[in-house]
Amino acid sequence: MNTEICCPKFDPAPWDEKTHVWSQKKFIKDKVFTLFYMPMNFGAVMKKLAAKAANAAGEIPDGLCLSDHTSKWNMDVYLAVDKDISDAQNVTLSGQFFTKVYEGPYKNTGKWCRDFEALAKSKGLNIAKWYMWYTTCPKCAKKYGKNYVVIVAKMN
Repeated sequence: MNTEICCPKFDPAPWDEKTHVWSQKKFIKDKVFTLFYMPMNFGAVMKKLAAKAANAAGEIPDGLCLSDHTSKWNMDVYLAVDKDISDAQNVTLSGQFFTKVYEGPYKNTGKWCRDFEALAKSKGLNIAKWYMWYTTCPKCAKKYGKNYVVIVAKMN
């Protein structure tokens, strides 16, 4: 892979208005400091989590990393892995998840969230918990010419 591109190219087709059923899907979890919801150390945390997975010979399926904005000061991140990672906080997610892909600048997040809520409601889906998946870093989004963000929501 080109060293100037650190994120895998994202294919939106498997994630746009799709339902995924996860049974004990493995993730490793960490925290990102945010300042009024703006992540301050996201890159450093992602590098740390990716290194833990690599050091354990683990894979990161689909490059999937879920972000849970728990407050204006914290965001939990969940990096998908293919096995337990001994020196990390291992968690699993199970259930039915509905996903929708958006593209554009992060300032559209509020609009995307309102659209997602309306879409879920129109499909008779009840959102129990939702996450954001920022599919590439800003540098790679610029290189690829697309800034895809996926809303991933667990359904009741």
